[in-house]
Amino acid sequence: MRRPAFRFSLVLLLGLLGCRPSAEPEVPYYGTPDFTPQWFANSEEAAPQIAHTVGAFRLNNQAGAVVTEQAVRGKIHVANFMFTRCPATCPKLTDAFNQVQTAFADQPDVLLLSFSVMPWADSVAQLRQYAQTHDVKPGKWHLLTGPKASIYNLARRSYFAEETPGFTKDSSQFLHTEHLVLVDRSGRLRGLYKGTQALETERLVADIRALLEE
Repeated sequence: MRRPAFRFSLVLLLGLLGCRPSAEPEVPYYGTPDFTPQWFANSEEAAPQIAHTVGAFRLNNQAGAVVTEQAVRGKIHVANFMFTRCPATCPKLTDAFNQVQTAFADQPDVLLLSFSVMPWADSVAQLRQYAQTHDVKPGKWHLLTGPKASIYNLARRSYFAEETPGFTKDSSQFLHTEHLVLVDRSGRLRGLYKGTQALETERLVADIRALLEE
């Protein structure tokens, strides 16, 4: 007669143990192009071990305003690399960013940056039209254009965005990637996701929520 009560107590105990917060952070740090994960208790512990951060940039958004790395300093941001005339992959990346934009619509500490890999075609006017078509929220999601060499260098050397490291490539070699890159408040890389896969977008949203709690 006592066995059911014992089983209930055991299930309750296991449930409570499962609810204990993990001693390790949920989202790893990445400091190398091969995206080898490293875990640290906090950003202070990570700082001397992860030297790599996103570098400086100065580009124009869809409103014609200048956007620099200062816009994301102290905030969490997600970056992707696209172009407005892309017929297949880029619409999926835009859909993924729309999901992230909706999930964090009321969270000013989360920003989205879409860098055009065809800046010679993606003028401010073209980006403005694309933003209107795809419900891009001003101040939340920046569509960025500017010097091709600057964007390509940023993608390859700061965000490690390509499927294979592009340190030996120059801006004459076209840049195209499905990756979405998550960056924390300190400018350190915290995640890499296939923007064409729904489950990866869900994982990105979950990781952003975890970073907001750090």
